[in-house]
Amino acid sequence: MAELVTYIGVTHPWMCDAMGHMNVRFYMGAFDDASFQLLGHLAGVETDGALGWADVRHEIDYKDETPAGALITIKSQVTRIGRSSVAYRHVMAGTLSRRIHAEATVITVRFDLAARKSVELDGEIRSRAEALFAGQPEA
Repeated sequence: MAELVTYIGVTHPWMCDAMGHMNVRFYMGAFDDASFQLLGHLAGVETDGALGWADVRHEIDYKDETPAGALITIKSQVTRIGRSSVAYRHVMAGTLSRRIHAEATVITVRFDLAARKSVELDGEIRSRAEALFAGQPEA
């Protein structure tokens, strides 16, 4: 079960709502930053900028409130490898407490930015995704 640390941060007071814990908009921001890290590891160094990624699904489960001052770490792993897409899971936990604050599942499609359509994952991306796969690669 390979995983990658994709985000390390702190819950600043300005990120908290009137109830004293991190507002949901900042969970999404942290998960989005984590996605950029994960997808960067999958794609490697891109030189032409013709290909990108398009998120097509996000699902977030909030498990435990995240108060101001909390140190947080997100770890990510690939859960499914498709023809042109990858699904992955982010787990946001307290860096010191290790309590899980939230989990996100995301589906992202490899995308031709000029043609505006999905493209098949190349062999290098597929290989890197398999190295971060939570289970057995699909045939």
